[in-house]
Order: sequence, then C-alpha cells, then structure tokens
Amino acid sequence: MRRSEVLAEESIVCLQKALNHLREIWELIGIPEDQRLQRTEVVKKHIKELLDMMIAEEESLKERLIKSISVCQKELNTLCSELHVEPFQEEGETTILQLEKDLRTQVELMRKQKKERKQELKLLQEQDQELCEILCMPHYDIDSASVPSLEELNQFRQHVTTLRETKLEMQKSQNEAVCEGLRTQIRELWDRLQIPEEEREAVATIMSGSKAKVRKALQLEVDRLEELKMQNMKKVIEAIRVELVQYWDQCFYSQEQRQAFAPFCAEDYTESLLQLHDAEIVRLKNYYEVHKELFEGVQKWEETWRLFLEFERKASDPNRFTNRGGNLLKEEKQRAKLQKMLPKLEEELKARIELWEQEHSKAFMVNGQKFMEYVAEQWEMHRLEKERAKQERQLKNKKQTETEMLYGSAPRTPSKRRGLAPNTPGKARKPVAASTCSGKKTPRTGRHGANKENLELNGSILSGGYPGSAPLQRNFSINSVASTYSEFARELSKASKSDATSGILNSTNIQS
Repeated sequence: MRRSEVLAEESIVCLQKALNHLREIWELIGIPEDQRLQRTEVVKKHIKELLDMMIAEEESLKERLIKSISVCQKELNTLCSELHVEPFQEEGETTILQLEKDLRTQVELMRKQKKERKQELKLLQEQDQELCEILCMPHYDIDSASVPSLEELNQFRQHVTTLRETKLEMQKSQNEAVCEGLRTQIRELWDRLQIPEEEREAVATIMSGSKAKVRKALQLEVDRLEELKMQNMKKVIEAIRVELVQYWDQCFYSQEQRQAFAPFCAEDYTESLLQLHDAEIVRLKNYYEVHKELFEGVQKWEETWRLFLEFERKASDPNRFTNRGGNLLKEEKQRAKLQKMLPKLEEELKARIELWEQEHSKAFMVNGQKFMEYVAEQWEMHRLEKERAKQERQLKNKKQTETEMLYGSAPRTPSKRRGLAPNTPGKARKPVAASTCSGKKTPRTGRHGANKENLELNGSILSGGYPGSAPLQRNFSINSVASTYSEFARELSKASKSDATSGILNSTNIQS
C-alpha cells in the first residue's frame, strides 16, 4: 500500500477518534441528543468545507499545471524551430507536475540560448560593420530578425576573425607605408640639404623596420630636417629646381610649358615659394606616374631614333670602308634592324596615344607638339639633312673633278705654283696648257695669264691664287660634271685619250 493511502486511512481513523471523543464529551456534559446531532452537523460541515476547499485548490493546481504544460509545449516547439534543434521529447511516463516542471525548465534553457545567440549575433554584426568600414568591404549577409543557428554563428565568427586578421595586416602595411614614406621624406631632405654621409649613417638604425618606436624616431628626424630646411631655403629651392628640370625632360615639356611655371625664376626664397615648388614637383611626379608607359614608349623611340641616326652617320662616312674587323657588316645589320623597328614603335605609340587622347579628351604633347607630328618632323629633318649632305658631296666631287681637269690626278701645291715662285734663271718651267674634253689646247699666254688660269675655277679662288683676278672663260666640261664617280671616271678616260691623240697630230704637223 502506498504511503498516501496509509495517510488517508490514518486521517479517517483520526477523524473517527475525534468524533467519538466529541460524543463522549457531549455525553459527559449532558448535551441533549438533538443538540449533539446539530453539533455533529457543524463538524461535518466544517470538515466538508475544508475538504472541498482543499479539493478545489488542488483541482485548480491541476488545471494550472495542464495549462502550463500546453503553453510550454507550444513555446518549446517555437524555440526548437528558431534554434534549429530537434523538438523536446519527455522520456518515459511522468506525472503532470513533473512534465510541467521539465517543460518549463527546457523552455527557460532554450530562452537563454536564444538570448545568447541574438546577443552574439548583434555583437558580431557591430564588429563586422566596424571592420568592413575600415577595410571598405561589404557587410556580412545574415538575417538579423531570425535566430542564427550554431553553424551560422560559427561561420560568422570565422568571418569576423578573418576581417580582424586582414585589419591587422592592413594596419601593419599602413604602418610600414607610413614609415617608408617618412624614410622617403628623409632621403629627399638629405639630398636637398646635401647632408653629409657620416650624418646620414648616424640614423641608419631607424632606416629599417616599422615598430612604434621606429616610426616615432623617423618622425622626429623628419621634423628636424624640416626645421633645417627652413633655415636653408635657397639651397633647398635650387635643389628642387634641378629635380623639376629632370621631370620636365622626362615628360618632354616644351620651352613654353617650362616657362609657364613662373616661380622657377623667382629669387625671393620664402616658404610660399618653396610650397609652390613642392606642389609643382608633386604634380609632375603624379603626371609622370600616370603617363609613365607612354613617356617610356616615347623615350624608347627617341633612343632608337638616336641610334638609327648614329648608324646613318656612320653609313655616310667615306672612311667606313677602311674597316677590317667585320664591324661594317654588323653595323649594317643593326641599321637595317632599326629601320624596321622604328615604324613598328611609331605604330604602337600612335595606337596607345590615340586611345589616351580619347580617354582624356586632349592631345598628348611631346616637346610642345603632337607626337606623330614630332615624329614626322624628325623624319623630314633627317631627309633634308641627307639631301644637304648629298649636295655637299656632289659639290665637293664637282670641285675635285674640275681640279683634276686642271692639274691631273695629283693637284699641285701652292708652294710649287709658277705664279707664286720667284723667277730663277735656268729653272723656269714651261706653262702647262690645260686640256679640254675635245682634246684641243688653249692658246699660250703670258706667264701671268697662264698662272691666272691655273688659280681660278668658276669664280672660286684656289689656295695660292689672287682674289682680285677675274675668272677665265673656259669651254671644257665633262657632261657638266658627271653625276656619279663611275660616270666621271669614264668621261675622264675619254678626255685623256682625246688629248693624247691631239698631241700626236700637233707634233706631226710641227715636224712636217
């Protein structure tokens, strides 16, 4: 028998004993029967009311437990769904009270889990937002209204951890960049201020690394040099001007573009003038970096062009045929290679420049003019130079031909010319009669006339002649001077044969 049943039977026995005791008291007192009945009814009523009240309370408790179980079960199902866990299942048979307690406990536990997950989600979102703003990255995509699962939270945590690591790397890189920027400032200031090498070596320990103390030391050195720069303003500005000229050259600035920077010629060495120069050097550096590929392409073309002109010059040098080491053939191959390379470079640059001009809506200038116009001008100047050189060679060949017509293959030196030598008895030489292409001899003239003929040619006075003398009229020519050396040689040979024949005929006539 269960203890509760035993207690119930004991309660009945206790009640029975109490009623019997009351009856004994009533009998002893002498209370009449009808009054004893009334009193018994009162006892019964009290007992019944007490029991009814207790029963009502317990019934109410039972109803509350049943209702609580229902509410807990509904909430528990919702929490299980939100937390992405399996629904709660009570193991084995249990009473209403135990079931309600278990369900309520489980609900409280899952409420706590939900709260913790929501709090962690909020914290992770705040961290993600902060890190993404620093790193300029999009925020992590997750539903803020729902309760994240354990897997989702884990992935979110890993994402935030990655962002933190990236931030650290970025901060490290930024710190390194700041330190390197400070070192660049230091080196530039060293060069501008012409700091001696021993003074530079004194701070060599901070010229590497990016720790906080190194960064602080670098900043102090920059501040010191800036102060020194203010004390050496003229020297610094002049150093910047040298650098400006270098960038002007690299950017192919024309003279007008260079003169546009008026502060370059100012002599009032103040902080404002230094700031203008600093701003201009920064602008030029940025301009060069943005268009570096184009400038390097133009520079490559110019270097190739200079090399091409050098080989062209060598090719036109008459002394090149004295080469005995095989360099002549090598140079000719290189010149042919450059002749093919230049048009290719020009086409590539033309395409890139046209694209650049479309993107920037302005012309790309080299030395104050469009690049292709600049290239065309260089080629035209080269053509004109070749034409000038050709004309000079032709004029030189013409003069040489006429000289050889007068003196033979080896022209006489001025010291041996008759007109300039003193008249010595017994040593007078016969005047040389100049021959013409027809083979006839010119009439003999006096000593002075013959000397004039030898000294003057087409109005050009040869060395040793008299500037005041008028040029003689001549009827000789070799097809108005042959256009090439080979043609000239053929004509000269014919003229020599004609002169020889005329000489023989004249000799025969004299003897006869």
